[in-house]
Amino acid sequence: MSQDPLVLGIDLGTSGVRIAVIDSSCALLQSESAPYKIGLINPFDWRDRCCTLIGRLNPDYRHRLKAIAVDGTSGTLLACDQQGLPLAEALPYSFAYPNFIDQLQTLSPQGGPASSASGSLARALQLVDQHKAPLLLRHQADWISGWLLENWSHGEEGNNLRLGWDLSKRAWPDSFISQPWWDALPEISASGSVLGLLSPQRAKDLDLPEDLLVVAGTTDSNAAVLTADADDDEGITVLGSTLVLKRFTDQPIAPGPGTSSHRVGGRWLCGGASNAGAAVLKQLFPDIDLAELSRQIDPDQDSGLRLRPLPSCGERFPVDDPQLEPVLTPRPVSDALYLHGLLEGLTKIEHAGWQRLTSLGADPPMKIVTLGGGARNPQWRRLRERQLGVPIRSCNTPPAAGVARLALQAVKPPDKTIHLGEN
Repeated sequence: MSQDPLVLGIDLGTSGVRIAVIDSSCALLQSESAPYKIGLINPFDWRDRCCTLIGRLNPDYRHRLKAIAVDGTSGTLLACDQQGLPLAEALPYSFAYPNFIDQLQTLSPQGGPASSASGSLARALQLVDQHKAPLLLRHQADWISGWLLENWSHGEEGNNLRLGWDLSKRAWPDSFISQPWWDALPEISASGSVLGLLSPQRAKDLDLPEDLLVVAGTTDSNAAVLTADADDDEGITVLGSTLVLKRFTDQPIAPGPGTSSHRVGGRWLCGGASNAGAAVLKQLFPDIDLAELSRQIDPDQDSGLRLRPLPSCGERFPVDDPQLEPVLTPRPVSDALYLHGLLEGLTKIEHAGWQRLTSLGADPPMKIVTLGGGARNPQWRRLRERQLGVPIRSCNTPPAAGVARLALQAVKPPDKTIHLGEN
């Protein structure tokens, strides 16, 4: 049993970092988390939280690790130099740049996730415009993977769809080749592929095995999906800082702004992510116990409120509209009633999201499995069941354990199969 391979997953989320160690049977052995001290915009904060959490690993687990994989927020983009040194703060996934819309239509005339003003390509144009110098454009997970390798040349395919990577052709668009920032783009690797060995300096600094494999991960929402073991008729909703919908499909869905199709573990996974989510609840109820407040809600009754709980102006899914305004008023005297209305508003966005994916070719879900912090709220679950009209179950395994499955796939014997996202 002492030779059983262990792997490490690192999940870089909106509000912090989580790590997970799993064994060859995908059993979760250890999970640790830490919030960002500075925030999503600071790459040194990402790195420092990783160092802190790796330092908390059980010594026995630490020295049995065989591989590591990283997931990150899809679309959070950073400009750095050839040695990986950040040139400025990262631009978070929720930032939109409508001023580049004409260039986006030229560079991505067929539509798709890169054509949106809230896609990574728009943020890339903003970063190139700011710095003008030779630079690298790297998403959050790719930058941390580069830090582990001390080689920032790589990028994982799923994290780069919103930058323009064509998953079906496995190439950047022809329109990119003549651009002055062509050399800033990463060399793309498939999710689950081995990028290389942990650098000797990182192994020494982190007290990790020198033969540790660094494996290409995925996005944070895809990592969450990998923990769900969803059936073919189930949709996956992640109720985290943002609201994310995912659905396994036989073929990729038609591309469009705000939606994407990933290939994870050999299966097609379509989906979209709203800017709305639990982050807006924390914004509106600072220092309030939402679990206690939720117990005052009757989920079988309507609140009578009509709210659109966006944290700020702009939405990317189920509608792609950088000018869409939040509707957070009127705020009733009762905090419980206000929370009721906000949860209804989030559920309406979820309902519209499933309709959007269905219109693009995905089968409507007959059941839904829910992950993220909101999955632990029984009142919200009941409210969603009533409004969505399908049964809902919860999964509380952290996304870090999902991306660890990709690392495990790289070290398992050929006759052993890791089932990613299916029973």
